[in-house]
Amino acid sequence: MANEKFDFSAGLKKKVFIAFAIGAVMLLVGGLFPQTNEHHGDDHGSDHATEEHHDAGSDSHGDDTHSYNGAEDFEAVTVADSAEAGEEHGAGWFKRFKVDLWINNVYFTGLALIGIFFFALQYAAQAGWSAYIVRIPLAMGQWIVPAGILMLLTWFFVNHDVFHWTHSNLYDPTDSHYDELIAGKSGFFFFGEGGGFPTFFIARMVIFFVLWAWLFTKLKNLSLAEDELGGDGYWFKMRKWSAIFLVIFAVSSSVSAWDWVMSVDTHWFSTMFGWYVFASWWVTGLAFITLVTVLLKEAGYLPQVTSNHLHDLGKFVFAFSIFWTYVWFSQFLLIYYANIPEESVYFVERFLSDKYSPFFFINIILNFIFPFLVLMTRDAKRLNVFLKMVCIVVMFGHFIDFYLMMTPGTMGQNGFFGFTEIGMFLMFGSAFVFVVLRALSSYALVPKNHPMLGEAKHHHI
Repeated sequence: MANEKFDFSAGLKKKVFIAFAIGAVMLLVGGLFPQTNEHHGDDHGSDHATEEHHDAGSDSHGDDTHSYNGAEDFEAVTVADSAEAGEEHGAGWFKRFKVDLWINNVYFTGLALIGIFFFALQYAAQAGWSAYIVRIPLAMGQWIVPAGILMLLTWFFVNHDVFHWTHSNLYDPTDSHYDELIAGKSGFFFFGEGGGFPTFFIARMVIFFVLWAWLFTKLKNLSLAEDELGGDGYWFKMRKWSAIFLVIFAVSSSVSAWDWVMSVDTHWFSTMFGWYVFASWWVTGLAFITLVTVLLKEAGYLPQVTSNHLHDLGKFVFAFSIFWTYVWFSQFLLIYYANIPEESVYFVERFLSDKYSPFFFINIILNFIFPFLVLMTRDAKRLNVFLKMVCIVVMFGHFIDFYLMMTPGTMGQNGFFGFTEIGMFLMFGSAFVFVVLRALSSYALVPKNHPMLGEAKHHHI
């Protein structure tokens, strides 16, 4: 079975296209019947609504005239500010469409990145147990080039609606919308004073995707060359290039999280945010790898993969669901305990808002409580039905997580979760699955000259 190849059959392609079509129909229905909490009759345009909200916020940052007498007063004031923000955002369905487009770009870019990361990690760590499944995360990396193109094009399409800091009048001291706090961050977005084209921001995006795509291509070519030629030389080269990728990934993944997610809430920041986004990406990627492995086995592929390998994958999903919760709770608890207004407002908008508070708790249930309880036992990690159930829930749960990260900061109280969000997710997911399965069908499912195949064969826990 060393030359076993996945057959991306016409029937399977048809199912993927049907899923894409269902998503497109749901997106169309969402556009025709937008269920938003839009504040009708206000005079705020969609381009400047966000500016006015954050300009008001910047005034409170710029002086110390506001005081809060305890948690109750602070809660009352910030809830009022959050409600006012919802009115001023004044966003309709088209803005919601743009926000969802950006959320899905970030989510599926993370899946591609985690595929490369998982692949590189196995070689850098000289792991043997995973030798039979490393081609699955390698196939996930195939999305990185389409993701880079989509990310760049999408940014030019959505920038003013998603990123408040792109409005040039925020950096002009003579303008009524001048924001001293955002202007102070202009060096991070621009190569100088703010207000022009965000060269530094775009340069980082392009450089990161070029590096990721180049290193992915290098790793893939070495892996395929090892299939043809064998020899220990390729093993050592793979380890070297994997280590290089891991170092670059450590920096670029955090910075991209600041750029693409945290800068949506321009006034707010968290020193843990890079870790938080990584944790969400990581456990989602593990769930996808596990799900594909289980489905391939059920389809008659990967006979070498045993319940021991599945157990390890289940342990990864279980353990890093807890890790994500640890990072989430650490960030939340520090901000809650300090009770500093400019930090706490992030959670006030999500935890105390009628619009987002249900998702706040759904997020914890889907991404921690459910996988923790279901995968707690040894047997559950070895049974396909439990693994599939948990992986699907976790993947959707972390989409909710990214929705919560970005929608309140862009849509205010006009955010909504419905046909538009699910339809966009299905369309992106179908395209991602198509690229992954097509890549899987282009080479052997198992690297036949991998030096750790013997260790993988005798893997037992």
